[in-house]
Amino acid sequence: MKADRSIRLSRRELIAGALTLIATPAIVHADGARRNISSFRTHRWRDHFDRIGNGIIIADTTSRMLQHWTEEGEMRIYPTSVPLTEDLTRRGYTEVVEKRKNPGWGPTASMRERDPTLPVYVEGGDPRNPLGTRALYLSWQFYRIHGTQDTRKIGRRSSSGCIGLYNRQIEEVYDRAPVGTQVKLI
Repeated sequence: MKADRSIRLSRRELIAGALTLIATPAIVHADGARRNISSFRTHRWRDHFDRIGNGIIIADTTSRMLQHWTEEGEMRIYPTSVPLTEDLTRRGYTEVVEKRKNPGWGPTASMRERDPTLPVYVEGGDPRNPLGTRALYLSWQFYRIHGTQDTRKIGRRSSSGCIGLYNRQIEEVYDRAPVGTQVKLI
């Protein structure tokens, strides 16, 4: 009986040790930098803006996530798609200047040059429309934060410059972010 108990205790220790290893995130890289288990690097809005105003959006193209703060200071995080290459990536400050439900889409001249098979225009609501169900138009021409019909794109480099979210998530941001929301792409 005594031997039986030591085996059970040993198994418990083994299971507890294994669970500890599984549940503990990799906290330190080889270079000693702290890591977030989800790989999202969250930001404090005060590090980028003087005031919250109508709200703030920070889109991080490295960790492929978007943080949105409402004017009341409530913050939510969303996974995103980001531009395919560095030369398609624009960084800096902008703002939401227009919002559209079921926006229509027409590729830019440079997009058609890269891919001549693209359609000239796709109506809003069409499942082939890459802007999804909602779009926040930024003060930079041709740049948007929008939904996507192709959910495989989220978490990847897949756009021609825009930031993409799942349709249900852009609908949430759309409802919470008024025109005038401050935006920073980093």
